Amino acid sequence: MPEESIEKIDFSTLDEKAISQPLVKHIYTADPSAHVFNGKIYIYPSHDVDAGIPFDDDGGHFGMEDYHVFSMDTIEDKEAKDNGLALHVKDVKWAEKQMWAPDAAHKDGKYYLYFPAKRPDGIFQIGVAVSDSPVGPFFPEPEAIKGSYTIDPAVFEDEDGKYYMYFGGIWGGQLQKYRKNKFAKENEEPSANEVALGPIMALLSDDMKEFAEEPKELKILDENGNELLAGDNDRRFFEASWMHKYNGKYYFSYSTGDTHFICYAIGDNPYGPFIYQGRILNPVIGWTSHHSICEVEGEWYLFYHDSSLSKGVTHLRSIKVAKINYHEDGSIETLDPYSDYRVL
Repeated sequence: MPEESIEKIDFSTLDEKAISQPLVKHIYTADPSAHVFNGKIYIYPSHDVDAGIPFDDDGGHFGMEDYHVFSMDTIEDKEAKDNGLALHVKDVKWAEKQMWAPDAAHKDGKYYLYFPAKRPDGIFQIGVAVSDSPVGPFFPEPEAIKGSYTIDPAVFEDEDGKYYMYFGGIWGGQLQKYRKNKFAKENEEPSANEVALGPIMALLSDDMKEFAEEPKELKILDENGNELLAGDNDRRFFEASWMHKYNGKYYFSYSTGDTHFICYAIGDNPYGPFIYQGRILNPVIGWTSHHSICEVEGEWYLFYHDSSLSKGVTHLRSIKVAKINYHEDGSIETLDPYSDYRVL
């Protein structure tokens, strides 16, 4: 949200208008990826710190350097348990800084933490670390995933036992520098009347540590079957991929970035194409919006973040959770994060 809007917010009354409260208050957390493993809720967020770096459009002020895993015995828990340090950037041989939004997956008794980080040359790649426990510690592979790039990995387990990774983010996430998986410094975002950049996805290998195929660009279409345009800022993909399945349909959800919506599109298979449907979450306090969707005991929940605990500091966020509801036609009811208080 625009920085000037922060000055108009009455933080003394915001909590009573919010539909949910922070699950973690002793540190700042963001980008929550939530899963149920063995009947318990685990949340894999990024760990916000004040790195003392000035705000910029490339996200240099997001100086996160490690991950903590949080857990909840039930969805009614008011606070999530901090299970301590799970992975630090100093333990990742190929990475230098900026441990941004992660995700996790479980297969055959092993837990896999997927994370983006910048190499010493300033280019993002995605790595994987492995543990025998959902809370870590996680032990990273010596190299990043071959062929990976940009940020925001989200891993979806389909009912047939296949795992897919969805990833990508423009601006600081560097997606605009790639075309057909190739980096070129001179590449930029398409112009407003050109087709928007889509997220990238790939099937994972059986050992969960590599891509099993060449990454592909996912297509998001409008109601007429046309690809969304780069100038359609209210609907086009920016970052924060997530995939879940509901009533046999594949729901791809994402952040629109500079317009601050969490939106979704529906398809018939993991590769799409996906047809835009609408918004899941209206803008929150803070510039970024990033989420996950998790089924808990037959109900569906949106895990997200805002900057209300830090009183609007963009890079100091806190994770939250709210129930989402589906209509009979499969559409998702849009949530206003602060009830009758609209951010924008």
